[in-house]
Amino acid sequence: MAETSHLSSMAMLFISFFVVLMGNAEGETRHYTFNIRYHNVTRLCHTRTILSVNRRYPGPPLVAREGDRVIVKVVNHVANNVSIHWHGIRQLTTGWSDGPSYVTQCPIQTNQSYIYNFTITGQRGTLLWHAHISWLRATIHGPIIILPKLNQSYPFQKPHKEVTIILGEWFNEDPEAIISQALRTGGGPNVSDAYTINGLPGLLYNCSSKDTYKLKVKPGKTYLLRLINAALNDELFFTIANHTLTVVEGDAIYTKPFDTDKLLITPGQTTNVLLKTKPEYPNATFLIAARPYSTGQGTFDNSTTMGVLEYEHPFKKPSKNPTLIQPNLPQINDTQFVSNFTMKFRSLANDEFPANVPKTVDKRFFFTVGLGTSPCPKNTTCQGPTNSTKFAASVNNVSFTLPSVAILQAYYFGQSNGVYTTDFPVEPMVRFNYTGIAPNNTNVMNGTRTVVLPFNTSVELVMQDTSILGAESHPLHLHGFNFFVVGQGFGNFDPVKDPAKFNLVDPMERNTAGVPAGGWIAIRFLADNPGVWFMHCHLDVHTSWGLKMAWLVLDGPEPNQKLQPPPSDLPQC
Repeated sequence: MAETSHLSSMAMLFISFFVVLMGNAEGETRHYTFNIRYHNVTRLCHTRTILSVNRRYPGPPLVAREGDRVIVKVVNHVANNVSIHWHGIRQLTTGWSDGPSYVTQCPIQTNQSYIYNFTITGQRGTLLWHAHISWLRATIHGPIIILPKLNQSYPFQKPHKEVTIILGEWFNEDPEAIISQALRTGGGPNVSDAYTINGLPGLLYNCSSKDTYKLKVKPGKTYLLRLINAALNDELFFTIANHTLTVVEGDAIYTKPFDTDKLLITPGQTTNVLLKTKPEYPNATFLIAARPYSTGQGTFDNSTTMGVLEYEHPFKKPSKNPTLIQPNLPQINDTQFVSNFTMKFRSLANDEFPANVPKTVDKRFFFTVGLGTSPCPKNTTCQGPTNSTKFAASVNNVSFTLPSVAILQAYYFGQSNGVYTTDFPVEPMVRFNYTGIAPNNTNVMNGTRTVVLPFNTSVELVMQDTSILGAESHPLHLHGFNFFVVGQGFGNFDPVKDPAKFNLVDPMERNTAGVPAGGWIAIRFLADNPGVWFMHCHLDVHTSWGLKMAWLVLDGPEPNQKLQPPPSDLPQC
């Protein structure tokens, strides 16, 4: 009996060990609760009631490993409707958890809750979560940190420490009031009052010397900085004075490492960099800085946020008046730097991290993106480009109108009538010199129009900036997919000559990429994720004006290629 008992206990031990191994292989389930609450915050000597998650600004990090299941209960304690988007998470067959209000879900109403439930498949690195309704993401945002699977390492030197740096914008006025007034008058919205590093404006702003971000480091160490641009309306340059940064990842995709002393990060993008500190204590303090890259004709917040990189001396207290080393950033509208910088991003494209860029294309699309106008209501004057027009924005001259119910819900239950149509134009309805003299008629059309894609369609999409109301850079974000940036250039896209220069070997894989001011970008992706997927400019003012559209990807034949049924607690409109 004793031997049998010993054998059974050994078997149980083996089974337990096997279960642990399988658990590690399959991933854990991680639970979070996000309470949306009012929260008083003082910046620039100005106290304002903001909306935040768990009364934190920026919000708490969501930390998981590749392969983990994540369950986030979002509870709305405020008067505003709210939804949360897990920016860059693929959401394979779990489109109900993607988050954009009126696209994949109705928003969560006051005193209601919703459980977001998704698995992180084949992704590791830095992403972000943020509110996805109106301009609430100004203060409702935070990092997503996806660690490699257990016992897997980074494809670069293990850092001494990892640090998250979130770039944002601070408004003394409620951003909801700002965009509401702009949409009513048809004019450009008031701009932010400061940029922030981890919620702090920094040295150059009024009342902000104490509200300055400090990064304390030791000499001779390597730090992994997880950089996130959570600003509402501004692409941002970033630098650390007198230090080289090695880019190793963008949008949670490893890159071929390259060195730079300054970066550009668009809203919605993330960039991981290695910072190698100086070998000896330098007896100086180095400024960290971020300021806007702006190419449009509208007003913008032309200020600079600054933090401090401070070396810890092993023996002495730091000097009270250390030498301040000043940063060096590109000019505000340095399109050439931006073009050169973005071209440096290349996928690793190796056996472990392949670049599975579609080599053949099933469907090609050509989208113009840019600004336009809408006529004023009768017997009123507006503050748009003329006193009879409002600012608008469009894709292929269609300014997207969000419906009053969620598109995904209407699609799933076969109730599309009156909610959306499937006739989004695959190319511009009127051809013109896109980057030349603008046409006389700048009015856009309005509609909730989508593109339908059969499952596993390989797509090539060229997005062309227009000079209507001025050429401008547009960071486009695609939900539900990563895409490969196979080409980009200035001027009008040439369908005969330009494809010959496409990079189909190691193009960068991203979820957000800038359409160059007065130029174009070509992307490819495989439509292997059933559901309704939003694509929009990540400058929120342009999204509000209509620079957005949606792809509707049909189910595939296999069970794991079908959109899962909606959860029982899906919010109602």
